[in-house]
Amino acid sequence: MTPAARQAAVELMTTEHRLSKVRACKIAGLSRSVLYRPVVDRRVLDAAVIDALNAIVLQRPRWGFWKCFDRMRADGHAWNHKRVHRVYCDMGLNLPRRTKRRILTRPFQPLDQAQGLNHIWALDFMRDTLYDGRPFRTLNVMDEGNREALRIEVGTSISSVRLTRVLNELVTVYGTPQAIRLDNGPEMTADAFTDWAKARGIELRFIQPGKPNQNAFIERFNKSFRDEVLNANLFNSLSEAQAAADDWIVDYNHYRCHDALGRVPPAQFLPRAFQPEVSTSELFT
Repeated sequence: MTPAARQAAVELMTTEHRLSKVRACKIAGLSRSVLYRPVVDRRVLDAAVIDALNAIVLQRPRWGFWKCFDRMRADGHAWNHKRVHRVYCDMGLNLPRRTKRRILTRPFQPLDQAQGLNHIWALDFMRDTLYDGRPFRTLNVMDEGNREALRIEVGTSISSVRLTRVLNELVTVYGTPQAIRLDNGPEMTADAFTDWAKARGIELRFIQPGKPNQNAFIERFNKSFRDEVLNANLFNSLSEAQAAADDWIVDYNHYRCHDALGRVPPAQFLPRAFQPEVSTSELFT
């Protein structure tokens, strides 16, 4: 509470509730010397500083505080930076300027059918929380050729370096894809990941911002994973979430019938020469 507000509280208690000034000051936590001190109008004392700032900002609205202060010093004003900054903030000049958000421009990505295994992979991130409220993320990777789940990586933080490591492991097991369909998250647009894909000749098909339907296969996969695993269980640790994801991948690939595949599991619709019976996260542990 500011001194001015405390003074107003003391005045209210003395006039409305008939309390003495001594008792009212003790209740409000205000010194009696401050109570009797005359109220000073800061706008009158700082009128010169306000006029000087207005003159600068009127001509140069994009200048920050230190540019304005240096200009005022160059003009011969001797006010210190603390006083000028207080007036600068009181005038609301320290508020962030609203600028137009830069939106990435990406070409339209048609949702064409993959022409076999390792033609197009799709990946996306999901978010959920443990039972105690700690958040965690999952990295979901699938092959659009047979809608097979390749990996669900669970972690509190999945950086571009970890994303690259996971895809390296998948390439070791399943081979190199021709292209990867993904959105414009910071992990996917980082140099560590884009350089990795370029070195291996993998085309990165970034969808347009705000158009998740251009990555519809992984979005539909995410819905199944959330309904059958994340929303159906309470996890106390990341290891529990990872174990549940690994078990679900095996069930999804080998036993869960897929309507778009003629009501057969992905592993049966288009089998691989090597078909691991466990999740790839277990292969590399």
